[in-house]
Amino acid sequence: MKKNTWKIISILFIVLVGVWFIFRPEKLFIDKTVNEALQTPTGQTQGSKILYQSQFHSGDTFHKGKGTATIHQLENGKRILRFTEFETDNGPDVKIYLVALPEINKSKEVTKDNFISLGQIKGNKGDQNYEIPDNVDLNKYQTVSIWCERFSVNFASASFKKGK
Repeated sequence: MKKNTWKIISILFIVLVGVWFIFRPEKLFIDKTVNEALQTPTGQTQGSKILYQSQFHSGDTFHKGKGTATIHQLENGKRILRFTEFETDNGPDVKIYLVALPEINKSKEVTKDNFISLGQIKGNKGDQNYEIPDNVDLNKYQTVSIWCERFSVNFASASFKKGK
């Protein structure tokens, strides 16, 4: 092969690897299921009181979401955001955000100054827990968003209502 052909093949390979890294298309077909019990970070199961509860609904894109989001207060005072029977699409760089809005209608409403990240999503299916820092005001942060940080897209959200 000519020298120019190798250059073109090399450039094409680098571009394809870059596109794969950005979009991670395999995540559209691979589900990660998590089945955690309601526990403290140390693994001890404790009694809890439900502070808020809501159902997930799909975001403003073609991504779907369903299940229940509940905020529990454990006997030790810690607050846990729990997803049950949760299901959404998988994607690259998906995070859990608490958003200072009563609800999310469009992805563009989630801006850098009105959310708190609880970290990377553990799985796109199943029951899972996320600890809420003690300094988070739940009267202000009323909605949970399943947020694709790479593409600034809300996959699904749930707006909290007073628990039982």
